[in-house]
Amino acid sequence: MGEKEVSRRDFLGMTLGGVAAVGVGASLVAMKSSWDPLPSVVSAGFTTVDLSSMQDGEYRQVEYRGNPVYIIKKTAEMKKCEDRDVVVGNADYSVGIQICTHLGCIPSYSADTTEFHCACHGGKFDACGKNTFGPPPTPMTIPPFKIDGQKLVLGEEGPEYLKLVNKA
Repeated sequence: MGEKEVSRRDFLGMTLGGVAAVGVGASLVAMKSSWDPLPSVVSAGFTTVDLSSMQDGEYRQVEYRGNPVYIIKKTAEMKKCEDRDVVVGNADYSVGIQICTHLGCIPSYSADTTEFHCACHGGKFDACGKNTFGPPPTPMTIPPFKIDGQKLVLGEEGPEYLKLVNKA
């Protein structure tokens, strides 16, 4: 008889080792899943806006990471801002986080004057997002974006965005 009998002590040792190995494996899986961001956080990191339906002079506001972002499709009469405008196809767009750089208020856009007006302290920004009057110390921030055909993807740094921020 070449078979070795397994004693009760050996059986309990192997059982304990197996349970411990399963416990360690489960703990590692749980730790790894706690390090990964939640799907809701990942999906909130990007906002895609289809620009193909926008008309000349149209203002649109979208939300990106809890902040209002404005998009304006410029008309031929509107001032061009080489250092801030985004070209998609043959159209110029102005994109920025619609928050006043003075105290963080949300300025309203007037299509008649093509300006943003901040009600808090009377600050004004032009359609490019540049501060033109009042206490705002800097232009509105340009969010990271990428152009994908006729879509603007907020949250990803594309070559168009890098070109704008490297000019500053």
